[in-house]
Amino acid sequence: MSDPSPAPDEHSPTSVFLEVPAEEQVAQNSLVFALRDTHPVSPGHTLIIPFRPIVTWFDAAAREWAAAWDLVDRCKDELDSALAPDGYNVGFNAGRAAGQTVPHAHLHLIPRFAGDVQNPAGGVRHAVIGRGFYE
Repeated sequence: MSDPSPAPDEHSPTSVFLEVPAEEQVAQNSLVFALRDTHPVSPGHTLIIPFRPIVTWFDAAAREWAAAWDLVDRCKDELDSALAPDGYNVGFNAGRAAGQTVPHAHLHLIPRFAGDVQNPAGGVRHAVIGRGFYE
Protein backbone atom coordinates (compact mmCIF):
# COMPACT_ATOMS: atom_id res chain seq x y z
CA MET A 1 0.00 0.00 0.00
CA SER A 2 1.21 3.45 -0.81
CA ASP A 3 0.61 6.38 1.51
CA PRO A 4 -0.05 9.38 -0.75
CA SER A 5 -2.12 12.39 0.18
CA PRO A 6 -5.82 11.49 0.18
CA ALA A 7 -6.76 14.70 -1.64
CA PRO A 8 -7.32 14.43 -5.40
CA ASP A 9 -5.18 16.61 -7.65
CA GLU A 10 -5.81 18.20 -11.04
CA HIS A 11 -4.61 15.02 -12.77
CA SER A 12 -7.10 12.74 -11.01
CA PRO A 13 -9.52 10.91 -13.28
CA THR A 14 -13.20 11.62 -13.08
CA SER A 15 -15.32 8.95 -11.47
CA VAL A 16 -18.93 7.92 -11.85
CA PHE A 17 -18.98 7.38 -8.07
CA LEU A 18 -17.94 10.98 -7.39
CA GLU A 19 -20.83 12.19 -9.57
CA VAL A 20 -23.44 10.53 -7.32
CA PRO A 21 -25.27 13.17 -5.25
CA ALA A 22 -24.18 13.27 -1.60
CA GLU A 23 -27.76 12.62 -0.45
CA GLU A 24 -27.54 9.12 -2.01
CA GLN A 25 -24.66 8.19 0.29
CA VAL A 26 -25.71 5.78 3.04
CA ALA A 27 -22.67 6.57 5.22
CA GLN A 28 -19.37 8.41 5.12
CA ASN A 29 -16.35 9.45 7.09
CA SER A 30 -13.53 11.80 6.19
CA LEU A 31 -11.90 9.52 3.58
CA VAL A 32 -14.54 7.13 2.25
CA PHE A 33 -18.26 6.95 1.56
CA ALA A 34 -20.83 4.22 1.03
CA LEU A 35 -23.50 3.79 -1.64
CA ARG A 36 -25.95 1.01 -2.39
CA ASP A 37 -24.87 -0.87 -5.51
CA THR A 38 -27.05 0.05 -8.50
CA HIS A 39 -26.84 -3.58 -9.69
CA PRO A 40 -27.07 -5.43 -6.35
CA VAL A 41 -26.45 -9.15 -6.12
CA SER A 42 -28.45 -9.22 -2.88
CA PRO A 43 -30.59 -6.82 -0.86
CA GLY A 44 -28.38 -4.24 0.87
CA HIS A 45 -25.34 -4.75 -1.43
CA THR A 46 -23.19 -1.75 -0.52
CA LEU A 47 -20.05 -0.19 -2.01
CA ILE A 48 -17.37 1.47 0.14
CA ILE A 49 -15.50 4.04 -1.97
CA PRO A 50 -12.58 6.36 -1.23
CA PHE A 51 -13.17 10.02 -2.01
CA ARG A 52 -9.74 10.03 -3.63
CA PRO A 53 -10.20 8.54 -7.13
CA ILE A 54 -7.61 5.76 -6.99
CA VAL A 55 -7.98 2.89 -9.43
CA THR A 56 -7.73 -0.09 -7.06
CA TRP A 57 -7.47 -0.67 -3.32
CA PHE A 58 -3.83 -1.63 -3.90
CA ASP A 59 -3.29 2.12 -4.49
CA ALA A 60 -4.87 3.09 -1.17
CA ALA A 61 -3.08 4.75 1.71
CA ALA A 62 -3.09 2.97 5.06
CA ARG A 63 -5.47 5.59 6.49
CA GLU A 64 -7.89 4.98 3.58
CA TRP A 65 -7.89 1.26 4.35
CA ALA A 66 -8.58 2.01 8.03
CA ALA A 67 -11.38 4.41 7.10
CA ALA A 68 -12.86 1.84 4.71
CA TRP A 69 -12.93 -0.90 7.36
CA ASP A 70 -14.51 1.53 9.82
CA LEU A 71 -17.29 2.15 7.30
CA VAL A 72 -17.63 -1.57 6.49
CA ASP A 73 -18.24 -2.15 10.19
CA ARG A 74 -20.78 0.67 10.44
CA CYS A 75 -22.65 -0.45 7.30
CA LYS A 76 -22.63 -4.07 8.47
CA ASP A 77 -24.21 -3.05 11.77
CA GLU A 78 -26.96 -1.17 9.88
CA LEU A 79 -27.54 -4.10 7.51
CA ASP A 80 -27.64 -6.53 10.43
CA SER A 81 -30.41 -4.45 12.00
CA ALA A 82 -32.36 -3.82 8.80
CA LEU A 83 -32.01 -7.16 6.98
CA ALA A 84 -30.58 -9.73 9.43
CA PRO A 85 -28.44 -11.52 6.81
CA ASP A 86 -26.92 -14.90 7.61
CA GLY A 87 -23.44 -13.95 6.36
CA TYR A 88 -21.41 -11.55 4.20
CA ASN A 89 -18.96 -11.51 1.33
CA VAL A 90 -16.55 -8.57 1.36
CA GLY A 91 -14.03 -7.89 -1.37
CA PHE A 92 -12.86 -5.92 -4.35
CA ASN A 93 -11.96 -6.46 -7.99
CA ALA A 94 -8.56 -5.14 -9.08
CA GLY A 95 -8.07 -4.88 -12.83
CA ARG A 96 -10.07 -5.85 -15.88
CA ALA A 97 -8.97 -9.50 -15.68
CA ALA A 98 -10.51 -9.64 -12.19
CA GLY A 99 -13.78 -8.15 -13.39
CA GLN A 100 -13.26 -4.51 -12.41
CA THR A 101 -15.50 -2.37 -14.62
CA VAL A 102 -15.31 0.99 -12.81
CA PRO A 103 -11.75 2.38 -12.56
CA HIS A 104 -12.27 3.79 -9.07
CA ALA A 105 -11.52 1.55 -6.08
CA HIS A 106 -14.54 0.21 -4.23
CA LEU A 107 -15.16 -2.55 -1.71
CA HIS A 108 -18.27 -4.70 -2.03
CA LEU A 109 -20.14 -5.47 1.18
CA ILE A 110 -22.60 -8.17 0.13
CA PRO A 111 -25.16 -9.51 2.60
CA ARG A 112 -25.78 -13.23 2.15
CA PHE A 113 -28.88 -15.19 3.08
CA ALA A 114 -29.33 -18.90 3.74
CA GLY A 115 -30.54 -20.49 0.50
CA ASP A 116 -29.59 -17.58 -1.81
CA VAL A 117 -27.42 -20.07 -3.76
CA GLN A 118 -27.68 -23.84 -3.81
CA ASN A 119 -24.22 -24.46 -2.32
CA PRO A 120 -22.26 -21.47 -0.98
CA ALA A 121 -19.10 -23.51 -0.24
CA GLY A 122 -16.09 -21.77 -1.73
CA GLY A 123 -17.64 -18.28 -1.49
CA VAL A 124 -15.55 -15.73 -3.39
CA ARG A 125 -13.46 -18.55 -4.85
CA HIS A 126 -16.23 -18.83 -7.46
CA ALA A 127 -14.94 -15.68 -9.14
CA VAL A 128 -13.18 -18.11 -11.49
CA ILE A 129 -16.11 -20.17 -12.75
CA GLY A 130 -15.82 -23.87 -12.03
CA ARG A 131 -12.74 -23.50 -9.80
CA GLY A 132 -14.38 -22.54 -6.49
CA PHE A 133 -15.00 -25.96 -5.01
CA TYR A 134 -12.08 -27.49 -3.16
CA GLU A 135 -13.64 -30.44 -1.31
